[in-house]
Amino acid sequence: MSAVLCTPSCSSPAFTLYSSLSRAAAPFFSLYDNPPHSRRQVLYRRPVGRGIGGVEILSQKRFPDAGKDRRAYLPPDGGRGEAGRSSSAAFKSFEIQKKDRGLVFDLKEQQANDIGDLQDSTFLNAVVKVYCTHTAPDYSLPWQKQRQYTSTGSAFMIGNGKLLTNAHCVEHDTQVKVKRRGDDTKFVAKVLARGVECDIALLSVENEEFWKGVVPLCFGRLPCLQDAVTVVGYPLGGDTISVTKGVVSRIEVTSYAHGASDLLGIQIDAAINPGNSGGPAFNDQGECIGVAFQVYRSEDAENIGYVIPTTVVSHFLNDYERNGIYTGFPSLGVLLQKLENPALRACLKVPSNEGVMVRRVEPTSPAHGVLKEGDVIVSFDGVQVGCEGTVPFRSTERIAFRYLISQKFSGDAAELGIIREGAYIKVQTVLQPRVHLVPYNVEGGQPSYLIIAGLVFTPLSEPLIEEECEDSIGLKLLAKARYSLARFKGEQIVILSQVLANDVNIGYEDMGNQQVLKLNGTRIKNIRHLAHLVDTCKGKYLVFEFEENFLAVLDREAATAASLSILKGYGIPSERSADLLEPYIDIEDNQVSIEEIGDSPVSNLELGFEGLLWA
Repeated sequence: MSAVLCTPSCSSPAFTLYSSLSRAAAPFFSLYDNPPHSRRQVLYRRPVGRGIGGVEILSQKRFPDAGKDRRAYLPPDGGRGEAGRSSSAAFKSFEIQKKDRGLVFDLKEQQANDIGDLQDSTFLNAVVKVYCTHTAPDYSLPWQKQRQYTSTGSAFMIGNGKLLTNAHCVEHDTQVKVKRRGDDTKFVAKVLARGVECDIALLSVENEEFWKGVVPLCFGRLPCLQDAVTVVGYPLGGDTISVTKGVVSRIEVTSYAHGASDLLGIQIDAAINPGNSGGPAFNDQGECIGVAFQVYRSEDAENIGYVIPTTVVSHFLNDYERNGIYTGFPSLGVLLQKLENPALRACLKVPSNEGVMVRRVEPTSPAHGVLKEGDVIVSFDGVQVGCEGTVPFRSTERIAFRYLISQKFSGDAAELGIIREGAYIKVQTVLQPRVHLVPYNVEGGQPSYLIIAGLVFTPLSEPLIEEECEDSIGLKLLAKARYSLARFKGEQIVILSQVLANDVNIGYEDMGNQQVLKLNGTRIKNIRHLAHLVDTCKGKYLVFEFEENFLAVLDREAATAASLSILKGYGIPSERSADLLEPYIDIEDNQVSIEEIGDSPVSNLELGFEGLLWA
């Protein structure tokens, strides 16, 4: 049975929607709606974050105008998960022993009895609830925003006036507020940095009242298998803090749903529910060992939750401290094939059972020109690489080769030991974040657009593919999104997303979702380049050449004259996005010779088998 990708909300499942998913095959969206007793049911078409396979991103979503009835459909355990079954000494039960005194309970006596237990768990006070108001861009109508919605998650204090949470908890935020445990005051928080790849966000609260009397959490070491782990947060089922307990099931390089990336992850069997996102996971010593961020739901698997380990968290924090911004995790930019077959190793003149073969090098990668197809990478900074693409990890474990790369920072150098045509040599290369021809997330949060005589141009992106659905995008554009690599930094696939009907564009009204290749014979590099070509055109006509051999010609002066009435008629504030108002700076086009559509996917998510992997 196929796994279900869920985007949890604040109540029970009510709808199942088939939709596209960034670089994953045949996914499902199972959306959660308001309870049937609500006055109005709202189906929100875009989730807070995207997922992979059966991975579920855990934010409680609440929709506007959804009625006053807030009753939620809870699981049989009331949303408490595993907390009721077991707990370490640091997480004692706070259940009040009620004394029957008719219809009156002595609340003062109950509170007094709780004091001893609360003293043992003061570090839980560092865990806060996050309230975020989101306003996501509308990629189909890029000049406007989608309808506002809210979500709740968790966060925790790390000192210096800062908190950590998940990036998907504050995606497209317009307002973020946090509330301490046992307090009824919400404080406004500011998002300092977002790590989309690692699904981590750094928040700050300037109000000093928020920080009084709390002790920030301490980070612990990477746990071992079967170590006890306790997840704390504010999940579905109540407004107070929740504690669930389990053990570490697995530690390996894991697919991160929000950023469509592969980084080290901790798999646990503790119950994680919507709203747990951004909450800390503790070991038995009360040290934070990671951040809860996603679960895997499938008919074939149970109790599979994931925690971002402290190694990834520290990389994010160090990156921010070094650069003042988040620059991202670097990549080698190569497609690798495992060398398990003896005949394949013999053909490549590899003497021992080691190494992975380079099958493709990204043109935008610094390794382009350093590595060649057919090279066999046998070591990375002196660490031997096995024939399955793994390296030693701790004492008796092995982990994917990508783990070593993820420990580096953008701009760091690496020494590679390679076998080329039977000879062993060492080469140096610089590591930089990958350049995606079709980005998973849009920089700045708002897509670029350009409207020329009613023709709406915008760059192709994964959020646009999701919003438009694969059927309307077309197979050729999807193939380019899945299989083509950027030939130079800054390259984009610019498409005509729709035509706003007007007398000046008669005959072109049915065009849509086609890539524009040239304007007046000049090949288009990106949407900034297209805007520059339009602005500097002095000829009588604007001649657009499209992917499907279609030609669209506009009278330049007529197009300019009609623009104002078109914008006014469709209620569009400007003919172009704000970023296209800046002066154009030409980018270097290396003109790398590469097929329009490659022969291998651009992501590990579509490889289909484990013989190939991107690093």
